[in-house]
Amino acid sequence: MILVTSPSVTYLRHSVHNAHTKSLQIRCQFRRSSQIPTVDLCNPRQTMNGFQIRTRDRSTLCLARRKQEAATVEVEDDPLQSILRYLLWTAEAVYILWLFLLPYAPGDPVWAITSETVNSLLGLSLNFFFILPLTNSVGIHVLEAPVLHPMAEGLFNFVIAWTLMFAPLLYTDRKRDRFKSSLDVLWGLMMFLTNTFLIPYMAIRLNDADPDDKPSKRSQLGEAMTKGASVVGLTGVTVCLISTLWSLYGRADGGFGGIMERWQYLTGYLGSERLAYAFIWDICLYTVFQPWLIGENLQNVKKSKVEIVSYLRFVPVLGLLAYLLFLNLDDED
Repeated sequence: MILVTSPSVTYLRHSVHNAHTKSLQIRCQFRRSSQIPTVDLCNPRQTMNGFQIRTRDRSTLCLARRKQEAATVEVEDDPLQSILRYLLWTAEAVYILWLFLLPYAPGDPVWAITSETVNSLLGLSLNFFFILPLTNSVGIHVLEAPVLHPMAEGLFNFVIAWTLMFAPLLYTDRKRDRFKSSLDVLWGLMMFLTNTFLIPYMAIRLNDADPDDKPSKRSQLGEAMTKGASVVGLTGVTVCLISTLWSLYGRADGGFGGIMERWQYLTGYLGSERLAYAFIWDICLYTVFQPWLIGENLQNVKKSKVEIVSYLRFVPVLGLLAYLLFLNLDDED
C-alpha cells in the first residue's frame, strides 16, 4: 500500500520531530551544566576536581564593591554675613578710636579727660534713673542728689534705660550661643560702655554655628531677665518717658530756662562734651540693632502678635517694648 502525503503534512511532521529533538538536547545540556562546579570569580586561587584554578584579578572581575564612603560636605560661609561681620568689626574700631582715643571728636579723649568731665560723669551716675532727685523731692534726704542740667540727666538716663531693655532680647537671642563668653558680663559692661561691647556681640553672633554645640542653659540673671521681660520693658519705657519730660521740665526752679533755652544747651552740650556726643552714636546704633535683633527672633513672639511686633520693631524703644511684652515664654528655648 502506498501512503501518499501532502507537502504540508510532511513539513508539519518534520517540524514536530525537530522541536522534540531540540528540547531533549537542551535538557541534556542543562543536566551537564548543573554538574559543573561553580567558579568563584572573587577568589583568585581555588581548587576544582583536584585542579588548582587561577582566575583573573578580582579587582577586575569581582562585582562586589566596597561601601561608598560618606562625602564630607563643607558649607560655605554666606558672603553677606562675611561682609556684615567685616563692617561691624570696622565700626567697632572706628567707635573706639573716634570716641575714646582720637582728639578730633567734640570734647576730650580718654587720655586727656578733665576733672570737670569726671565730676559730671559721677554726678550722672548718682542720679541713675532719677532715684536720688525723686527721693529728695519727696523729703527723703539720706543722700543729696547732685544738681546737673536736666538735659544732661535726661540724655544719660534715656540711653541707660534703653540699654536695660536690651537684656531680655540678648538672653532670648537664638544665636546667643555663638557668643562663647558670659552674657551676664556682656550686659553688665553694656550698662557702662554701651555699644563698645554690643557691636562685637553683633559681629560674633554672625559666626557659623558649630554643629557640636548644645544650647547652653541661661544663668540665674538670664532667667530672671527673661521671665521678667515685661517688667524690664515697662521699667525701661517709664524711665525713657521720665527722661524726656525731665529734660524739658525738670528742675523748673533751678534756673535752667524754658524749652528753647534747654534746646540751645543741648546743642552746645553735644558739641562740647565727648560723653554726650557718644550718646548720640549709641542712639543711632541702637536704632539699627533693635530691629535687626528683633527681626531675627520673631519666632519668640506670640503668633498672634508677630505682625504688630514686626512693624513696631523699627520704632526706637517702643518696638523693643512690644517684643518684651509679647514674648512667648512657653515656646522660647
